[in-house]
Amino acid sequence: MTSSQPPTTAPKSPAVSATDSALSTSQGKTTIADTVVSKIAGLSAREVNGVYDLGGGASRIVGSLRERIPGATVNHSQGVSVEVGEKQAAIDIEIVADYGVAIADLASGIRRNVIAAIEKMTGLEVTEVNITVNDVHVEDDSDDDTADSARPARVQ
Repeated sequence: MTSSQPPTTAPKSPAVSATDSALSTSQGKTTIADTVVSKIAGLSAREVNGVYDLGGGASRIVGSLRERIPGATVNHSQGVSVEVGEKQAAIDIEIVADYGVAIADLASGIRRNVIAAIEKMTGLEVTEVNITVNDVHVEDDSDDDTADSARPARVQ
């Protein structure tokens, strides 16, 4: 005797097109602003030991002036520029490194941290993280007025 029941099949999964990604599905599209990506990149770069500050000379001066204004907020994306597409992002970061830190290792650590944070938080694929080291920060006591007055004059 044969059964007249149709063969059982596995339940069908919802249709997913080849263009679907974490940010664009058949149910809608998520757009992430450049400022969001640059803020994530700035915060995650600052987390790496050996990064003294972000930005070049001019942006750091503006940032320090901005911080002195009562009620002003800190610019977390200072020294960071990004290009954000629908699925990918490219990041450029300018840093000031602490003296004594191996710059190649520091750049590698920044790159790893930034890529992990952006990909985890946004779902974007990070294609590149370019790092420019603008300066090296040296701990110096010459900022203290008493040290300057105790030092003999070099030119008379």
